[in-house]
Parts: sequence; structure tokens; C-alpha cells
Amino acid sequence: MDIIDAIILGVIQGLTEFLPVSSSGHLELGKALLNDASIPQERLLFTVVLHFATALSTIVIFRKDIAEILKSVLRFKWNQDLQFISKIALSMLPAVIIGLLFEAQLEALFGNHILLVGCMLIVTAVLLFLADKSKNTNKDVSYKNAFIIGIAQAIAILPGVSRSGATISTSVLLGNDKSKAARFSFLMVIPLIFGKIAKDFLGGELTYSVDHLTSLSVGFITAFITGLFACTWMIALVKKSKLFYFAIYCIIIGVIAILFSLRN
Repeated sequence: MDIIDAIILGVIQGLTEFLPVSSSGHLELGKALLNDASIPQERLLFTVVLHFATALSTIVIFRKDIAEILKSVLRFKWNQDLQFISKIALSMLPAVIIGLLFEAQLEALFGNHILLVGCMLIVTAVLLFLADKSKNTNKDVSYKNAFIIGIAQAIAILPGVSRSGATISTSVLLGNDKSKAARFSFLMVIPLIFGKIAKDFLGGELTYSVDHLTSLSVGFITAFITGLFACTWMIALVKKSKLFYFAIYCIIIGVIAILFSLRN
């Protein structure tokens, strides 16, 4: 993979990880349009590096929240922060179970399955339309809500279903405060990303070559910087109920992807 391709894919990951348009789906579309000829192991490593970059950008944006949570953990004080952690842990269960039981089947869905990506982008658009019409509240995410949002996150493993779009939309449709829904959505994915990275490394599924260091570094830096911008922007957009425009975008890209896959 050359430097230009790494920059393009880094920008795609950084923007679409937080904007409700499916980072996995856009990465698949990007690789297809760029005619990515990397072997599966190289593609997996590059994808993992990009996700690691956006996870770090999330930590930077929510560093104060995370610091307060860690203080509560160290003090062993049962307060809102520890309750929040327990809700995050509960929300992770569906994705962890699905990931462990159907890992091979899910990985098979990544790799030029453009028709699936197009269809799932339209599903994402429907969720965004519904969420955008919901009224804002001051309600916090409950334990029951956390588990349901976790199910939405598990479904969003499919390429083309936006993780942030699915989880934020589900949370808002459950009647939760929009800004709190965005905060919960962005923080709940951090443990999953780092857990998946650790599993891939320990399982020997990632292969590394010095020849790829430049492209990996460029992709990482690009995804991290654009991720900082997109995360901040998305929080503001959710508060202002601007998801409608992303729903339109998902429909347009979804239809283009479907037509592209049928033409080939």
C-alpha cells in the first residue's frame, strides 16, 4: 500500500469511526475503489492500526471523563462513575459473545462484499431518520438500556452498519439524553477495540513487515488527527439533531454501492 492510499484510508477511518456512516463499510468501499491488493494479513493489520488510532483520539477527547472514572476505580467508591463502568461492561457482552462465537463468519464478510455494505448503509439511514425525529430528554442510560445498546453494537459488527449510528440511535430511541447517548456510545467501544487488538496480537493473526512501517505510520497519524475532529463534531451534531443529513448520505452511498456491486 502506498502513502497516498494510506492517507486516504486514514482519513476515511478517522471521519467515519465517529460520524454515523459506518467506518468498516467505508473502509471496504475505499479499498475496493483503490484496488487494494494487500494480502488478508496485511489488510487486517492496517485496519487494526487505524482502529487503534481512533480509539486513542476518543481517549484524548474524553480524557477528563476517563480520569474521573479511573479515580473512582482506585478509590473503590460506588458512585456514578463506577455505575457507568458497570453499564459499559454490560454493553460489551453481546459484541464479545457474537465476536467469539462467529469470528470466522464475520471476518469472511469483510473483503469486497460491496452489496452487503450498500444494503447495511441503507439500514443505518433508517435508524438515523428515526433517531433524528426523537425528542431530547435528560434521561441517563439505564442498565437495561446499556444491554440493548450493546446488542445494537453487536449488530454493527456487520460492514455497512454504523456502530456510532446504531448505538446512538438506539440510545436516543430508548429515550436517553442525546449528549449522554453520544458519550456512552464513544466510550463503550474503547474496551472492545483494545480487547480485539490484544486478541489479534496474542493470537498471532497479525503479521508485520518493516516495509509497511511508513504506510502504517501515515495511516495511524491521519486517522488519529481526523478522529479528533470528527469526534468533537459528532457530539455537537447529535445535540443539535443533525442526523438527518447523514441518513441522506448513507442512502446515496448505499445505492451507489449496490449499483457498483451489481455492475461488477
